[in-house]
Amino acid sequence: MRDDEYYIVRKKALPEVLLKVVEAKRLLDSERAMTVQEATDAVQISRSSFYKYRDDIFPFYDHSRGKTITFMIQMDDTPGLLSKVLNNVAKAQANILTIHQSIPVNKIAMLTLSVEILPQTDDISLMLKAIEDLDGIHYVKILARE
Repeated sequence: MRDDEYYIVRKKALPEVLLKVVEAKRLLDSERAMTVQEATDAVQISRSSFYKYRDDIFPFYDHSRGKTITFMIQMDDTPGLLSKVLNNVAKAQANILTIHQSIPVNKIAMLTLSVEILPQTDDISLMLKAIEDLDGIHYVKILARE
């Protein structure tokens, strides 16, 4: 089992700490200015638990159509690899909004990609898995969902 696989799990199967991390993130994203300490105090978890899990859990919305997902990919600087990544996005019928690739350092580049989820878009988790499975991809990390 790999650490970078994605799963969809029912809320009732999640440990309470993960649900509290999601709630703390929601509080931090709300209109009211709040520190991480205040948010973690409000949901009764430690700051270390928050920081440990914050990048690994986020709510899944069944109605994600019309949403934008931004993700970052660390990848080898190999001719044609970017084209393969973009081809997977096209196969999933997502709309590419922005592409930014850093100048490669030590033959490794960072790619930030924002895609719009359309009504005809396939399962995003399958698209991300297909990208992760490409030779030369180090990791894929979801940065934001709007």
